[in-house]
Amino acid sequence: MARTAEKRGKDETKAAEKKVKSTGKAAGGARGGITAPVTPSDELAEIVGKNDLPRSEVVSKVWEYIKKHDLQDAKDRRQINGDEKLEKIFGKKSVSMFEMNKHLSRHLSAKKD
Repeated sequence: MARTAEKRGKDETKAAEKKVKSTGKAAGGARGGITAPVTPSDELAEIVGKNDLPRSEVVSKVWEYIKKHDLQDAKDRRQINGDEKLEKIFGKKSVSMFEMNKHLSRHLSAKKD
């Protein structure tokens, strides 16, 4: 008989709790790559905050900032026209949305344990 999703979830939770008790380490999970917490630089922290965040959340907050301040070019929406804060991060006045992650990565460092 197949287990329901709820039963499977409860079993996985019990297994994770058992592993934590036996090893003393937190259960694994998806905490690498785009979900791994990163620390923003002081310049980037002005936009996204000082707390460690997953890279995906940093990109989302930067996009919120861009849209809130209407920084996308009116004619070519792929271009981002930076204000003073974004110029510090991008190193220039205007970048394409495809370049943005490259510039953001310079202002992110892996969380130190």
